[in-house]
Amino acid sequence: MKNVLVTGGAGCIGSSLVHALMDNGNYFVHVVDNFLTGNINNLPNGCSFTECDINEYSEISSIMNDKKFDIVFHYAAMVGVQRTQESPLDVLNDVNGIKNVLELSRITGVKRVFYSSSSEVYGEAVTLPQNESTTPLNSRVPYAIVKNIGEAFFKSYFQEFGLEYTIFRFFNTYGPSQSDDFVVPRFINNAFSNKDICIYGDGKQSRTFLYIKDNVDFTMSVLSNNLFVNDTVNVGSDNKITIKELAIAIKQVLGSSSKIKYIDPLKDGDMSRRQPDISKMRTYYKNDFINIESGIKYIFDLMKK
Repeated sequence: MKNVLVTGGAGCIGSSLVHALMDNGNYFVHVVDNFLTGNINNLPNGCSFTECDINEYSEISSIMNDKKFDIVFHYAAMVGVQRTQESPLDVLNDVNGIKNVLELSRITGVKRVFYSSSSEVYGEAVTLPQNESTTPLNSRVPYAIVKNIGEAFFKSYFQEFGLEYTIFRFFNTYGPSQSDDFVVPRFINNAFSNKDICIYGDGKQSRTFLYIKDNVDFTMSVLSNNLFVNDTVNVGSDNKITIKELAIAIKQVLGSSSKIKYIDPLKDGDMSRRQPDISKMRTYYKNDFINIESGIKYIFDLMKK
């Protein structure tokens, strides 16, 4: 049994990964989270858990020194476009958490650390699709800058100390345990209640959406087969959809009478285009992606229960 730490493990992606790790049977999993956007109810029964702010060295050091993890998934971060815009200093403080996790991983003998980076590091698209090696990183807002700094720290710890890493550049991932800080659950919840679906700007912003099961299945494959060691890989879908089309699809699936309302665009951070080059991901992940309509329906069916 390998000992695994998941930071931010009560969030949507983190908790879904925790479920998969525990179901696998080869891992003992411990979760830390400060519940800024995570929810204790997302975690499976019997999960080992500590409420912890990883940005505070004293809190995370006692856990990592005591439990001696083999593998760390560093998924904790302040998320949500509006929240990160309103609290930029809190976002920048996440650099401390990155440094804490890496330094403690180094001194406690962790074998490999996985980092949840983001499509935000690409900034406003220069070219599409966005490639891990050839697309310039155009980070501008604090959240994107922190993710970019985090990537540099992971690569530097490998260069200096040999601490192995994998960087996942997550594009939009959605699922039933996601908070309203993200567009899909916010739209679904409003459509479910027949409230207005509010879109920032004109709704022509294009995105791709990956259902959480595809995200976690790919991650488990990377872990089990020792893939992308000391490498960076985009994790996302290549099926583009505009935010307006997303709202319409959600209305249709739910049979909602909600009206689509356009409001002032966000001041920054709402990129006009985003689409990953998933050639590296597709080298090992051959499954058909769950399409957006099926994903919406699954979330809706859970809500009705």
